[in-house]
Amino acid sequence: MSIFSRLFNKKDKEVEKVEERNFFNIQINDIITYNFEDYQVSGKLIYNDGGYEWYAYQLVGTNETIWLSAEMDDELELGIYKSTKQKLTEPIPNKVTVEQTEYTLDEKGTASVRGEGRGKNVNGQQVKYFDFANDAEDRFLSVEIWGSEVEVSEGHEIESYEIKIIAAS
Repeated sequence: MSIFSRLFNKKDKEVEKVEERNFFNIQINDIITYNFEDYQVSGKLIYNDGGYEWYAYQLVGTNETIWLSAEMDDELELGIYKSTKQKLTEPIPNKVTVEQTEYTLDEKGTASVRGEGRGKNVNGQQVKYFDFANDAEDRFLSVEIWGSEVEVSEGHEIESYEIKIIAAS
């Protein structure tokens, strides 16, 4: 076998195939570009409420950490959420005001959660969730109760073309 056939023989080299990413198979360490900034995926949560699943990805950027939510209802629904300092306790009310925006309860339930990366610490847990929307339905509030801890995040809907996914491996 000549030196050229050894160098260029593709049979000898295994090329690792990277699975094309979509909003439901993003992996830890992938890079997400949103609003001209790159974020690394550090956590992934998969929620399941009676067979209906949706995803949340923790994205760490240079200056902030945000969450990308993805679900397939009648069509693909994507949102960007940021944690708020809003304090809530149980029972969760049907109306919540955050920084002069009033939100009305839209949906609530309990979901089991699978977590990866930074989210692995909640793997197998149950979470109570409460989804709120403003009157224009262009701003959203997510309330999650993890045991005794209540987390509140504010968000808005985005379109798929606003996100670029770069596979890490």
